[in-house]
Amino acid sequence: MKILLTGATGYIGRRLLPVLLEQGHEVIACTRDATRFEIMDSWEGKVTVQEVDFLEPPNLEQLETNFDAAYYLIHSMSASIGGFAEDELTCAKHFQSYIDHTSCRQIIYLTGIVDEDENLSPHLQSRLNVERILSQCKAKLTALRAGIIVGSGSASFEIIRDLVEKLPIMIAPKWINTKCQPVGVRNVIQYLTGVLLHEDCMGKNFDIGCGEVLSYKEMLLRYARVRQLKRYIFSVPIMTPRLSSYWLYFVTSTSYPLAVNLVNSMKINTIGEENDLREMLGITNISYEEAVGMAFLRIRQNMVVSSWKDSFVSSLDKRTLQENIRVPEFGCFKDIKERTMLKEDVERIHENIWSIGGKRGWYYGDFLWKIRGYMDKFAGGVGLRRGRTNTNKLDAGDALDFWRVLVADKEKMRLLLYAEMKLPGDAWLEFKIVEENDEYILKQTATFRPDGIMGRLYWYSVLPFHWFVFDGMINNILKFKSENILH
Repeated sequence: MKILLTGATGYIGRRLLPVLLEQGHEVIACTRDATRFEIMDSWEGKVTVQEVDFLEPPNLEQLETNFDAAYYLIHSMSASIGGFAEDELTCAKHFQSYIDHTSCRQIIYLTGIVDEDENLSPHLQSRLNVERILSQCKAKLTALRAGIIVGSGSASFEIIRDLVEKLPIMIAPKWINTKCQPVGVRNVIQYLTGVLLHEDCMGKNFDIGCGEVLSYKEMLLRYARVRQLKRYIFSVPIMTPRLSSYWLYFVTSTSYPLAVNLVNSMKINTIGEENDLREMLGITNISYEEAVGMAFLRIRQNMVVSSWKDSFVSSLDKRTLQENIRVPEFGCFKDIKERTMLKEDVERIHENIWSIGGKRGWYYGDFLWKIRGYMDKFAGGVGLRRGRTNTNKLDAGDALDFWRVLVADKEKMRLLLYAEMKLPGDAWLEFKIVEENDEYILKQTATFRPDGIMGRLYWYSVLPFHWFVFDGMINNILKFKSENILH
């Protein structure tokens, strides 16, 4: 069937889209900026991109009107502190005016758990108001109400991750004892696809969860147990919502507007009502701790197999791997360098990237890379001894000094490496050549995701070296010619 997917570049949308395609559906992916949406090779003929901003009245003549169902995954909580509710209402009303002129039979809306008798936070009240508007559409509404979604990339989960990884001892606000009902992102996707054009689900709302009611304190401590970390949490009544927002903002990687809106929601219990949806769809609950474990499997490079040797594991499909590997965004330190180049130099520079490491070296400060290799070897790591198997050819799964090649896509000019050296965290190094506004740009990004305090101390201790090593690396990748020898 044909499905309209709003929020296609969002957290849930990115995960839902490939599942819909695997189930044989054709998807119209809606996004405010079509340049941000990349159609993977295996999606050709199955996905069309529709650029639309529902903050503006829809132009019906330019939009697709023939589809069976629509997912409404538009949220604005991280955009501002006070204005997000108005924006969400505007989007919902414009979506209603659009959907009523289509052949759509069902709208599926992922929202938050609400108790209409409670004094709702602005965030949850906004979600409820949107649900009421969508229920007035000609198409029947199915609202799935969820609490905290547990999965890598989820804003709430990343805050939990940041707090536990960073702070051995937490002096927390009193809302740390607020009760909520988490749900694993895998279960969320199962519910979203399970209710699709399911007659018994149309015109209804359902609370979804993992079957456990936990306080935020319990979630933090259980996360720590999964990660085998000892953590101590003490709540104090003196932290106001404003102080709590600042606390989240400075301690975690969240933005201040999102911190404020989350704190306002965390003061209210969000416990779902029992229903028969899980039994109706045949879904097995994933416990909170299982969901945390699954999230870290994804964080440590999705489907990447840690026991890779020097050739690609035959049980994995290269295209699937390359299309699904994403470098984490939350809780990371990044060193980003960009340089423009002439069109006639693209092929040479591309070849330089594919020849990095081994005898060619790392284009700058090779003696520092060697020292780092000796340190890694001394600590029981792989060191630099592995080199590379071919001077100018790389495949996903190859060893490259103390890195592992995750993506080697020559056609899209992207090389992604994952560090296998001993580190208090995870590290990625990515090279991409892109064309933007008739210019060719080399983008070099070093990403480090620390484990706890030691990881952060490590990053800051090597920061001065990064400043000139990474700068020298990208400059010399641009300059290097095969007849030259770098020193």
